[in-house]
Parts: sequence; structure tokens; C-alpha cells
Amino acid sequence: MELVAILLFVLIFVLILAGYPVAFTLAGLSILVGALTIPDFFLLLPFRIMGIMQNYVLLAVPLFVFMGLMLEKSGLASNLLDTMSILFGRVRGGLAISVIIVGALLAASTGIVGATVITMGLISLPTMLRRGYKPSLATGVISSSGTLGQIIPPSVVLVLLGSVLNVSVGQLFAAAIVPGMILVGMYIVYILIMAHLKPDLAPAVPAEEIAKYKSDDFYLKVAKAFIMPILLILAVLGSIFYGIASPTEAAAVGALGAVLLAAIQRRFSIKVLKDVAQETTHLTSMVFMILLGATTFSLVFRGLEGDRFLIEVIQTSSMGPMVFLLIVMLVIFIAGFFIDFIEIIFIIVPVVTPIFIEFEMNLIWIGILIALNLQTSFLTPPFGFSLFYLKSVAPPEVKTIDIYRGVIPFLILQVILLMAVLIWPGLLGVY
Repeated sequence: MELVAILLFVLIFVLILAGYPVAFTLAGLSILVGALTIPDFFLLLPFRIMGIMQNYVLLAVPLFVFMGLMLEKSGLASNLLDTMSILFGRVRGGLAISVIIVGALLAASTGIVGATVITMGLISLPTMLRRGYKPSLATGVISSSGTLGQIIPPSVVLVLLGSVLNVSVGQLFAAAIVPGMILVGMYIVYILIMAHLKPDLAPAVPAEEIAKYKSDDFYLKVAKAFIMPILLILAVLGSIFYGIASPTEAAAVGALGAVLLAAIQRRFSIKVLKDVAQETTHLTSMVFMILLGATTFSLVFRGLEGDRFLIEVIQTSSMGPMVFLLIVMLVIFIAGFFIDFIEIIFIIVPVVTPIFIEFEMNLIWIGILIALNLQTSFLTPPFGFSLFYLKSVAPPEVKTIDIYRGVIPFLILQVILLMAVLIWPGLLGVY
């Protein structure tokens, strides 16, 4: 029976790589195997499904997605980028720094890599190219900033990881802040160094353009474009960290706050609300269909004692906790080339979590490592999802090789941070 569980896991993985729908592959195969091998399977399954439906924390997923999409589709993200490019205009590489910061805010609020990369590609790539940025640097900045939502809270990725690992989402958010900020700082320092060494890579914004923008209600523009979205993010995170609200309640505050911001800046309309609601429903439905399929798979896998079999194999092989962790990180990294983070979180993570618990490893630390690992995987040529998303909206003159060449330095920075967190867990404050 244990071998049947392992065979089920391998078969599902192969079929997903072959292009079959994830949710229905997970649920369909698992139901078939469970019905044939587990007594009273159909009596147990409804309890697992109801457990998912009653999970209060998962309500944060549609609310955070709604918040990010409202900031994006109402034009607030575009306005924020324009304003920040003027604030950093006199600095070489200032526009790239603006893209990093805006990308981090947008990525954190959506947590969806594709949405962020495509949005930033449409908004900022033409502007950066028009102002003389080299295509490799421009595409590298956009691709890397789009993946920041994997680690910077509030993040849908961390919400889902918290649910699967059965740890506090608030603690995951708190642990992710330091590495997230370090990574943003590393990106900015790299841009400043490269712009200083090679001024033609990232020229400054022309002085006359800065003067024109500042000539009319400059500080009001800054307040509308920059301060209010930042306050929204701080309100969401602050209410969680200070115990005022749970992550789900804070997500509701964020969703309402995004609507109010759009209304204050006269960017809110019935059409915008309809578009945001439709896309939120689509993304949320996709996530929860996969989650229900993964729950079915988890029930069957554990019912066949697949998790106990893996633990016994690892114990008899004398494999240490760190060796096992490195193997899991490698598997997740490679899987990130082919399948989305949602599928990885719901398929791979539940299988290995009992083993991490057996080794008495800190699951908060594990969650942050997985998030950083996924972020790195999505940026790695030639298969990184972030690269494909950007290429789909890039102008014809931007070649694929430009994108690959541009992301390499940012990829190296991410690997450095991942290794630092692996070696010094104290960076997260979890030990």
C-alpha cells in the first residue's frame, strides 16, 4: 500500500508535467485510488472538504488578491511609478529603483507573479526603453521585482504556506519582512553600482521633465500617488503584527482600503469593480479547486501510509535533516520550472511536512526557505515563469537573450540571500 501511495504521487506529477489540468488530475486519480484501496473513503472525504471550506485563514486569499488587483486596474500602480520616477529622477538608475519599489508593493499586494510581471512590463518597460535604459537591465529589473511577492508580506504565497504547514500566517509574515527588505536593498544597491560604473545603462530623467512635473501641485501628487498606498500596506501589516486583526480581517481592511483609495483618486468605476471582481473570482476559484484536489490526494496518500513510508526510508538511510532539506529544496526549485507555486505548495509541501516535523525543524523557517526558493526558481533561465510572462508583453525589439542576460545578476543576489537564510536562521528571528 505504501508503494501505491508513492506511485500515485509520481503518476500525478508526470500527468501534470504532461499538461493535464492540475485540480482534476489531483482529485480524479486520488478518488479512483482511494475508492479502490481505503475502506469508508467516501465517508472520510466530506470531512476533509468541509475542513477546507471552514478554514477561516483561507478567506484572506481572495481578499488580498482583490486588494492587489484594485490597486493595479484602477491605475494607482501606474501613477505611483510615474511619481516615484520623478522623486528619484536626478539619480542615475532612479527609474529602475522606482520599478523595484513599486514592483515590491504591487507584488506584495497580489502575490501573483504573472499579474505583477505583466503589469510592470506594460507600465514601465516602454518608459525605461524610451529613456535610454539597456533592454537587459530593464527586463532584469522588471522580472525580479515581479517575483518579490513570493516573500514580501502580505503575500498570498505565505498565506497558503501557513495553511499547509499549519503554522501562524502572522508569524510567517513577521519572519519574511527582514529577508524581503534585504533583497530589495540588494537590488537597489546593485542598480546604483551599475549605473555609476556604466552610466549609459541607466540614465537619469531629464531635468526639464522633472521641472514640468513639479510645477503643479507636486506635493499633492506625491501624497495621492505614494503615501496613501504605503499607508494601506502598513495598516494591513500593522494590524496583524500588533494583534489588532487576524490576517483574514486585515485582508478585508486592505480590500476596502484599496477601493477607498481608488475612489479618492477618482479611479473607481463600476467597470473597474466588475473587472477586479471577475479576475479575483477566477484566480480564487483556480486556487481552491487545486486545494480541494490536493486535500483529496493528501487523504489518500496518508491513508495508504505513504508519509510513514517516506519517514522510514529516510531514517533507515541515515539521512540527516539538512541533507533532506537540501533535497526538498532542489526538487521544489526544479518543479518551479514547470508548474505554478500553488500546485507546488499543495502537492509537494504536504508530503514532506510530516518529515520536517519528525526532524523537529522550525516550520516557520522552512516556509520562508520554500518561498525564497520558489522566487528564485521563477527567475531562472530558460524555464522561469517570470521570464515567459515578461516576454509575452515585451516590444519586438526586446530579445529573449536580453531577458535571460538581465536576470542573471538578480538571480545571483537571490541565491546569496537564500543561502544566508539557510545558514543563519536568526535572520528571521525564529530561533
